[in-house]
Amino acid sequence: MTPNYTLNGRYRIVRSLGEGGMANVYLAHDLILDRDVAVKLLRLDLRDDPKTIKRFQREALATTELVHPHIVSLYDVGEENGMQYLVMEYIKGMDLKNYIKANFPLPLQQVIDIMEQILSAVATAHAHNIIHRDLKPQNILIDEQGNAKITDFGIAVAMSEHNMTQTNTILGSVHYLSPEQARGSMATKQSDIYSLGIILYEMLTGSVPFKGETAVSIALKHFQNAIPSVRNFDADIPQALENVVLEATAKDPRERYARVEDMAADLLTTLSNERAGEKRFVPEDVGNDETKIMPSEDIQAAIAASRDKQAHQPTEEITETVTAGDTAEEPLPTRSWSKRHPLRRRLLFIGSVIVLLLVAVAVGWELSRPQTTTVPNVTGLTRRAATKALTKKHLTVGKISYAKSNQVAKSQVIQATPNVKTKVQTQTKINLTVSNGAKKTSFGSYTNKNYQDVQQKLKKAGYTVRRQYTTSSMAAGQIVSQDVVAGSLVLPTDTTVTFTVSGGNRYVALKDLTGESRSDILDYARTNSLNIDFKQGYSDDQKKGYSYEQTPDGGGNVRTGSTVTVNMSRGSNSNTSATPQNFYVKITVPYVSLLTSTAPANDVKIYLYDDTHTLTTVYRDIAITQSTRISLPFQLTGNTKGRYRVVRNGITIMDKSNITSENATK
Repeated sequence: MTPNYTLNGRYRIVRSLGEGGMANVYLAHDLILDRDVAVKLLRLDLRDDPKTIKRFQREALATTELVHPHIVSLYDVGEENGMQYLVMEYIKGMDLKNYIKANFPLPLQQVIDIMEQILSAVATAHAHNIIHRDLKPQNILIDEQGNAKITDFGIAVAMSEHNMTQTNTILGSVHYLSPEQARGSMATKQSDIYSLGIILYEMLTGSVPFKGETAVSIALKHFQNAIPSVRNFDADIPQALENVVLEATAKDPRERYARVEDMAADLLTTLSNERAGEKRFVPEDVGNDETKIMPSEDIQAAIAASRDKQAHQPTEEITETVTAGDTAEEPLPTRSWSKRHPLRRRLLFIGSVIVLLLVAVAVGWELSRPQTTTVPNVTGLTRRAATKALTKKHLTVGKISYAKSNQVAKSQVIQATPNVKTKVQTQTKINLTVSNGAKKTSFGSYTNKNYQDVQQKLKKAGYTVRRQYTTSSMAAGQIVSQDVVAGSLVLPTDTTVTFTVSGGNRYVALKDLTGESRSDILDYARTNSLNIDFKQGYSDDQKKGYSYEQTPDGGGNVRTGSTVTVNMSRGSNSNTSATPQNFYVKITVPYVSLLTSTAPANDVKIYLYDDTHTLTTVYRDIAITQSTRISLPFQLTGNTKGRYRVVRNGITIMDKSNITSENATK
């Protein structure tokens, strides 16, 4: 289709955006609504193919049903001169595949943000019983604001359309294909989850896990080879984040996340300190427990063969040779025991039957006798561990439901029904409520409130609360400002809020803090409403862990809310002969849109650890309105390893340790 051609008298073609196996896509301008749109036009050589037409129509139907901010919207469907077309939302940007290439490595928090958007969209599709079946970075568009949009539902299928007549044709892109699809089995929601796991793998490593010269060789790897470790690629990727990849890409669909929402809830907490030290996910071998049905004719044939074998089996004879000693000329005749008296055989048979009947009755009575046990405490256990604990008590798992919880970690049991220590009969089904992650809550506005009251309330809810002072005409102890925007949806256990608190409007006599320990200095600062900016360095006069210098010096008066810089000793400089290395590490802090338009800026706090900085003191506190590139200065001596942490709107989005000069930005 050539530029300036007007489709249906409304959509003027501007230029080609790309060509696919089923359709070509063009940028067009809607002359009625005065907006740019994307027009997907069925290829001319396929317009008479009924299968392709049905697939094209299926995309229109699937996309029409799905309304979601992270799914490309469908505006119009039509046909002109035998040409079928779809008019869709135009996304100005690039697909995720090219976005990864252009921006790799992506900050871990940005990876999580993009994946959360994708998962939210797929969850909506699954809620409508629509399986995408071709999830891959090429079908995910990233707009200029960094938002993800899923497109191309061309091979999406409603679950109700599955039937046993489907062919063995493997649809979808082989690099992201689930093992069951590679075998030619029907796609399920778990198949989409597998593809999502591969997409997450690529965002973390910049590459797909399996490569090969042919599609068949790659497909074989999907159901034969283990997914390579993302932590082998980058050791700074938390184990919790790798576990999301591993659980999503388990070979057996039953080992994967049950729902996309479960994967999203797990992903959301992967950078949380509470999940540090998490063990590597290892799928259980659930085995092949498929029911196998033997045809009745095979069973009858086997029985007949067994009877025939018994009828033609020769009678075994037991013989005994009796000799008369050395004087006998010949052995005595052999006595045959093959034939017993008929009555004796009948009595033996009847006795055996009676014994078997008595045993069967005893076993049956024992099995039918009611047995009781107590429900074990499974709260806080994973679903698998809870199942094992119940099995040991001769109980089974009943209905499993999910709920949000700020007290119980994701994938752990919140409660069992009947409750713990309840006496029940063996084999009773115990219902489990499992946590699918912490519940996001709207953060409140606490300005002008008393800090102590707010601190107690928020700590009880799971927040980490910090305080810094400022000189103010407000009463001492009142909150002047907060760094988490009111109205933001946050997870309490993952959020650190820093309140700026009024220190009043008075002067205090500043004491000499040299020779003091860190804890003593902090106690003094809290008592006098002062801020302490800790730095560190070498000192020949002060032992490690004690202050050797301060600014301003002690003895003068300072206003409450002021900041005092205190240098803490790292020990004598004679302990090392190494020359300090000075270098910069450049990072990009991604910007995110907030829910409120009154405060569009992101509050960003950066913490450093090196020869002169400590991780407990803010190095930089800035507000950003777009993704911002920042240079971090490091000075490291000897074997000292640096570290930095970036907190955006109260949430840690970057935390990288083991920094050396090798990490310096060239």
